[in-house]
Amino acid sequence: MEIELPDLPLLRVFSFLDPFSLLKASQVNKHWNNIAANDDLWRKLYMNRWNVYNLSYECLGSWTWKQFVLQQIRQEYRMALAQPEDFNYREVSGNLGILGPMAYLSGSSPRMDGPGRSVICIVSSKRILYTWDVQGGTMIWSSPVQRSNISHVATLPQMHLAFTVDLEGTVKVWNCQDKDALAAFPVSKACFSLETCLTKDGPFLMVGNSEGDIYTLTVPGLSYISKVNAFNYSVDRLVISPEKKWVFVSGSHQHVLPKVSVAVYGLTLKGGACWAPKKKNRLTVMFRRGSNKKTGFTTFDVTTEKIRGKTVVKANQIASFLLPVHMEPPVWMGVHDGQMIVFESGSHLFLFTINGLLLQQFEDHQRTISDLQVNSIHVLTISMDDSLHMYMWNEDGHYPYLKNCCHLDFVSSDQTPSCYVSRGICDNMSIVCLVSRSRESSILVIYSLNVKYGN
Repeated sequence: MEIELPDLPLLRVFSFLDPFSLLKASQVNKHWNNIAANDDLWRKLYMNRWNVYNLSYECLGSWTWKQFVLQQIRQEYRMALAQPEDFNYREVSGNLGILGPMAYLSGSSPRMDGPGRSVICIVSSKRILYTWDVQGGTMIWSSPVQRSNISHVATLPQMHLAFTVDLEGTVKVWNCQDKDALAAFPVSKACFSLETCLTKDGPFLMVGNSEGDIYTLTVPGLSYISKVNAFNYSVDRLVISPEKKWVFVSGSHQHVLPKVSVAVYGLTLKGGACWAPKKKNRLTVMFRRGSNKKTGFTTFDVTTEKIRGKTVVKANQIASFLLPVHMEPPVWMGVHDGQMIVFESGSHLFLFTINGLLLQQFEDHQRTISDLQVNSIHVLTISMDDSLHMYMWNEDGHYPYLKNCCHLDFVSSDQTPSCYVSRGICDNMSIVCLVSRSRESSILVIYSLNVKYGN
C-alpha cells in the first residue's frame, strides 16, 4: 500500500536537495512533481548557490524560479565546457585613457533578466565612467568628465545602478542611462574603498575614507545612515560577509592590522581575508610573519555574544598553517565552501584545505600569474603574458574540487609587453581583460561565448 506524505513534511525534506536531486524527485509521481516545483524551494536554491540575498519575485518577469535556476546552471556548464574556438575574440581600443576598476552592471552573478547581453562599467583615467556592451564591443554610455579621478566603482546589478567615488571623496550613484548622477554625497577626505550591499532591509552603500571612517549610505538616494571609525588610517578594503552581518576592514599603514567589525565592535586580525560563500560566518586570513616573511592562512568562525549587556565579537580559530619556505608568497587568494583555499604562487595555482593539505596543483601558465578572480562558481587566472585560464568549482564536494575548463591565449598582433598588470573579470557568458601596452591608454580584450541562449 502506497503511503503519501503530507505536503509540509515533504516540502521540508525537499528543501535539503540540490537542483539535480530535486529534478529526480519530481519524476517519482505527480504529487512529488507538484511539490518539487514549489517556487520557494527553487528561490532558496538560487540564494544558496549564488550567494545572493533578498531578491524579489518581480525580478523574474514571466519566469518561475525553477526555470530561472535551471537556465543559469545551463549557462554555467556551457561556460565550463567551452573551448577556445567557442569564444569570439574582440579588442576595443582608442582614446580611452588608462582603464582601471571595472564591474559587471549586468551581474557577475546570474542576471535577473535571464539570457541577455553582458554589460560592464569601467573607470578611465580621463575621469569618465563608461558602460560597454561586452558581446557587441560597443560603448553604451559615458558620464560627463568628473572633477577628480575616480578611484573605485561598484555595481548593484539587481537595481541596474553603478556607484563611484573619486579622490576628493565625492560618492555618486548612476543609472548609466541619464547624463547626470542620480545622487551625490560628499565624504570628508579621499576614499579608497566602496562596497554595495543588498539586505532584507533594502540596499545600502559602504564607503571607507583615508581617516579610517566607514560611512553607510542609503541607495539610491545616498542619504547618511551612520559613520563608524575603524582605525586612524586609510580604509583600503571593505568586504561584506555573505549574510550581510559582518564587514572585513583593512588599512594600509604598516603598523595597522586589519579589523573585522560589526558596527563599532571589532576584533583585530592579521593580513588580507576572504569570507567563505558557503559558510556564512567563516573568515580565512592570509598573513605574513617573522623575519623570513613566512606566509600562512588562519581560519576563524566569527560570532557575537552578549556579556554584561554589551555585544562582544569573538573569533574562534578553527585551522591554521604555514606555506613551505621555498614557495613564492602569494598575492591573491580566494575561498569556496569554508574548507578550501585557492591561491597563486608564481605561475602555479594551488588548492589547499584550511588545515594545510594540498588538494590540487595547476600548471597551466608559462609565466607568473598576475591576477586571480574567485567567486562561488568560477576561478579566473591571468598571467604576465596576458593569457587567461578558467576553472569551475565542483559543486558535489568530491575530487576534482576545481575543474580545469579552458585556456585562452592573447592573440593580438601587438606583442608589446604590458606596462601594467592585466586584470580580468568574468560572468557566465564572457571574460573581460584590461591590457595596457602604453602608459597613455588601455585595450579592452573581450572573450564572449558564441553560443545561442534560449529557454
